[in-house]
Amino acid sequence: MTAASPLAADAPEILLAPFSPDHLTGALRLSRETGWPHRAVDWELTLSVSQGVVALQGNEVVGTALCSLFGEVAAINMIIVDARMRGRGLGRKLMQAVLEIGGTRELRLTATADGLPLYEKLGFEATGEIFQHQGIAKAAAPELPVQVGAKADAAELAAMDRAASGMDRATLIAGIADRGELLRAEGGFALLREFGRGRVLGPVVAQDAATARALIAAGATRCAGQFLRVDLADAALAAHAEALGLAYVGGGTAMKKAARAAAETDFTTYALASQALG
Repeated sequence: MTAASPLAADAPEILLAPFSPDHLTGALRLSRETGWPHRAVDWELTLSVSQGVVALQGNEVVGTALCSLFGEVAAINMIIVDARMRGRGLGRKLMQAVLEIGGTRELRLTATADGLPLYEKLGFEATGEIFQHQGIAKAAAPELPVQVGAKADAAELAAMDRAASGMDRATLIAGIADRGELLRAEGGFALLREFGRGRVLGPVVAQDAATARALIAAGATRCAGQFLRVDLADAALAAHAEALGLAYVGGGTAMKKAARAAAETDFTTYALASQALG
């Protein structure tokens, strides 16, 4: 390490501080350098339902971590460490800080391959896989009727979402509905909004796979010729997504800590709102 290196011994100490809107520019730099597609407004949406911490070296943001509190569940997300700072235990410090925010709630996250070993050491256990599909969407007729819903339906949607996920996300669902479009079917719904390189479809919540397929087809049709992403929680829908122009490009591992018994429900989350927010 040379004297001119940003990691030289006389570099400012790295300190943790509460995440505030003032840190969004630095956080956006980190996510871009990591290869994540988030725009500033995508960070703002996540932060609007979250608390968190940043790691600061002087005035520079070199690490981020958020915790989104959804009733009895907390979603841990946006764990990023500047590439120059890795291997120094900063990721663990950021995680410990947001785990304290989560408290005694059930803790959930979607792990990247790089983050998986740390999360396992911190007591998280894998519960499934998330399948990220994206591409230029193709139109297709839904197999069941789907309509465009009204934003006033947000409370009803939040109840379906809570039944499916166990998370109280009324504020998030209303926020997404306000920013995007709502698709309704008998026994399910999906939300479509701008995100990253184009648009994202999620969550997709339904009583059965046929309804989920219809909602995904309707979303793809509304985005035909445009970039669309969907993060599937059910691998059985992969072929359907691919037929709509949405190729599998990777994903993550769904993990939980302090998991609680899930209540019986008629609803299932077939696609996530985002990998950050579940």
